[in-house]
Parts: sequence; C-alpha cells; structure tokens
Amino acid sequence: MASILSNLRAPLGAVKTALRKGRGVGSGLGKTAGKGQKGPKARHPGTFGKLHFQGGQTPMQRRLPKRGFNNPFPTEVAIINLAALAKHFQAGAVVDPAALVQAGLLAARALRVKILGNGDLDRQLTLKVHAVSAGARAKIEAAGGTVELLPTTVPPSEGNVKA
Repeated sequence: MASILSNLRAPLGAVKTALRKGRGVGSGLGKTAGKGQKGPKARHPGTFGKLHFQGGQTPMQRRLPKRGFNNPFPTEVAIINLAALAKHFQAGAVVDPAALVQAGLLAARALRVKILGNGDLDRQLTLKVHAVSAGARAKIEAAGGTVELLPTTVPPSEGNVKA
C-alpha cells in the first residue's frame, strides 16, 4: 500500500501526551503539582533563586577581601619594542598606527601606541605615535630618526566621555 501524506502517523509510543499538572486532586498531580511542599523549587518555574545563592551562608564575593581598583573605562595602550620595528620596517619608513596595523604589530582596536626601547634600531625611521619611553627616544634619534607625538585625547565616540 502506497503512503499517502494524509494517513501518516508517528509510530506507536513515539508521542506521549503531556501531563496536565495542577488540575485538581483527581488528576493525580493536583494541589502541589508534583513539586512537593514549600521551598524555592516549589515556588518558581525553572530557575531556583539567585545565581550565586549559597543556602543562607555568607556568599563568597562578600567573604573575600576587596583590594585595588578596577577601572570600568580602561584606555588600551599597545606596547611595541624597537626590535619589532627594526624587523618590520625599512629605512626611511613612516611608522604610524595605520602602518603598524598593516604590518601586523598592532590590533586595530588599540587606542594608543607606546614605543619602548627593548632592542636596537639601526635605521632611520619617522615615528608618529602617542608615547615613547626616554630610552627608546634616545635610540631612535641616535639612528637618525624622528619622533612625533600624536594627541592622546580619545574621540567622544568611544563612549567614555560624560555628556
């Protein structure tokens, strides 16, 4: 016999009828609807109390000491050493944030760039960055390069400026 779409049925036992809880004592699951008596599991659907509730005990986040300060609006400063600049840039190159991103030394999301003096620089580079350490500046200028500091103000679109 060929199957006809209007005659298709699920196999026997594949579909179970849902239990109708809380529909009177005669149903077998009336009154407390199979949840027992009282307590958080009897009162709320699905979730049981607060996320970190520890049964009335003082919670972990209140027992541990609070130390330091967590800045909610940190400014990301990317650190780049002179050794990396010597490896990725030719003599006479202009090194700015766009060039650093293109060379793969800087993530595009970094707001500021600081050059540190780890390593040696043997070529003349023009750096346009936000900050330079004193040792790095001395090595760059000794190699015949120049350093131009970019303004360190963050644009208002970054969300950390109060209106």
